[in-house]
Parts: sequence; structure tokens; C-alpha cells
Amino acid sequence: MNTYTIDLSLRPTTFDLWHVCLAGTVAVLAFILIAVLISVLLGLRRCKSAPRTVEPVPAPRPEIKIVEKIVEVEKVVQAPAPEPVVLKEATPDAALQLLSLLQKEARFIDFIKEDVSAFADADIGAAARIVHQGCSKVINEHFKLAPVSQDAEGSRVTLNKGFDAAAFRLTGNIVGEAPFSGVLVHKGWQVTELHLPKLTEGHNAKIIAAAEVEL
Repeated sequence: MNTYTIDLSLRPTTFDLWHVCLAGTVAVLAFILIAVLISVLLGLRRCKSAPRTVEPVPAPRPEIKIVEKIVEVEKVVQAPAPEPVVLKEATPDAALQLLSLLQKEARFIDFIKEDVSAFADADIGAAARIVHQGCSKVINEHFKLAPVSQDAEGSRVTLNKGFDAAAFRLTGNIVGEAPFSGVLVHKGWQVTELHLPKLTEGHNAKIIAAAEVEL
């Protein structure tokens, strides 16, 4: 077997075309590298020497707060003035005239003013019958009466809300609000017609019964 021995200490004494190309390539690359380094250094120097321009920081916009102010307008509504209570003054002539009629037909005033404690019950009953007949005559001739409630006394009735308090009077244990249910104790009375005789001018209605003088 043949062996080859390479001596690394040997230096080439001649340059061929391959070596020339290789040397030229190395020189070009070295030139490019130097040019790049020079351009980078020049750029860094220019950046250091150029004044820095500070961009103005935009001022913060004022925060606009939209405050919705709700104004509550208090509408003052005046309450309707209460209706004035009209007090009707009762004409005394009509009442005096009625007393006069009761006295004329039933001797009503005489019976009321009489002290009946000294009389027996039988005597009082006989006098009361005469008074009753005369009073019934006056009432039937001059007044037309009708019961307030059409229900029979002793029956159960119901008064709904809004019932006429002037027509129905509640008694007993009154608790809560209507409707009320209870027993009709009295049917009540109301005047539907009134016919009193007219008085002549100058008549003194205060004289219920004239004093009698027998001659």
C-alpha cells in the first residue's frame, strides 16, 4: 500500500488563478464590511448630534360631566273649600201651628201638663184613649207618613257601604265599616207630604189655645 505524506510547513511559491479569485473575494468582503461599519457609526453620530424633538403631549381634555338636574316642581293644588254648612232656621210658626192643632183635637197640651200621678191607671187609660184619637186625626189629616224601611220588624237587614246615615241609626256593637248586618228593631217613619192650613196675616201663632171665659 502506498502512503502519502502531507507537509503542512510548506508554503506555496506560485499563485494560480484560483488563488487570485479567492484573494479578491476576501478583499471585496472586507471592503463591504468596513463600509457598513462606517455607515453605522456615522448614523449613530448623527442621531446623537441631532436635537431631539419632543412631541407635545396633548393636554387632557376636560371631562365633561353631564349632570341631569331633575327639578321636582311641586304642584300645589288647593283643596276644594269645604261647602259651608247651611243651617236652616226652622220657622216656629209651623211648629206652633201643629201644637195648636193637637191641642184643639186631642187636648194634647192639657194631657201633658196634667199631673197624672194622682189618678188611677184606668182613669189615665181612658184619658189617653181620647188623646190618642185626637192626635191620630191631626196626623192623618195634615201629614202623609211612610216607613223608612220596607222590611218587617224583627227581620235581618244588611246596610251596604254608603247607606243613608240619617235614615238608618245603628245601635249595639258598632265595629268596622259597612256593610253592616243586623236586626231591624224599628222600621222608622218619614213624611212624604205635609199640608198645614195657611195662617192669616197678623195671626199670633204663639197662642196655642186661647183662654176660655164663660159668660
